[in-house]
Amino acid sequence: MYFRERLFCFKLAIAFYLWLLQPINAMKNLRAILLSGFILALLIVSACSKKDTPDAQQLVDQAIAAHGGQHLDKAIVTFKFRDTRFRVLRDEGAFVYSRTFTNDTTGQRIHDVLSNSGFKRTADDVEVELPQERQQAYTASVNGVVYFALLPYFLNDAAVQKEYIGEATVKGEPYHKIKVTFAQEGGGEDHEDIYVYWFHKQTHTMDYLAYSYQEEDGRGSRFREAVNQREVGGVRIQDYINYTAKENFALENYDKAFEAGNLEKVSDIILDEVQVSEL
Repeated sequence: MYFRERLFCFKLAIAFYLWLLQPINAMKNLRAILLSGFILALLIVSACSKKDTPDAQQLVDQAIAAHGGQHLDKAIVTFKFRDTRFRVLRDEGAFVYSRTFTNDTTGQRIHDVLSNSGFKRTADDVEVELPQERQQAYTASVNGVVYFALLPYFLNDAAVQKEYIGEATVKGEPYHKIKVTFAQEGGGEDHEDIYVYWFHKQTHTMDYLAYSYQEEDGRGSRFREAVNQREVGGVRIQDYINYTAKENFALENYDKAFEAGNLEKVSDIILDEVQVSEL
């Protein structure tokens, strides 16, 4: 797109130059010639001054690389999140996500496994039969934790639809904003969720994100600020401060509300004991 626009600009400039070389033979043609020249000049200025819209796919690719995404294609990642231990195994298209915790009520050791084959739960090593609705809820819970923990790695999944929506300055730093929606096919139960990501223009890191989700009484939303960034096994790991807003407004405007101090802290999203090893 960039080169096509510049080629068009160049052709217009040549045409304008050739037009200037034509002699003016009669005063009666002067008005038409001047009008044509004015229109042509406007076209040249418009074509040559037009800003190129950044490519959303390229920005996502740069962010994934900046976060060490290449190390996650074939890897094992383990971490602890809110007294629950997670293990993430990825081998190109194959994956096995598991979480292990103790049930506060029964004292049983719960082990959930989500893979390409589906979801399975065991309690004290005995498989538990679950209704479909419960399976879906647990699947979303496991997948959601892994998804946020490894962002922006999953932003090239087949169901992801990306759109560049503008620029922003947050805490004095320059950002590109990318809106992400999901196709219904392959987008999972939460395919109606919407995300906005803030990618730093120079470092390409994902420093902020906002998302909306379905609630019983409508849609809710959150804004997250990345903190405690560190590198583990070549992968950028970061915790988040989770915010909400009293007012309802478009997700892409969360940066303005954050800058204005109009958000309320909800929680800290902290990953402990993170380890990353390649297969």
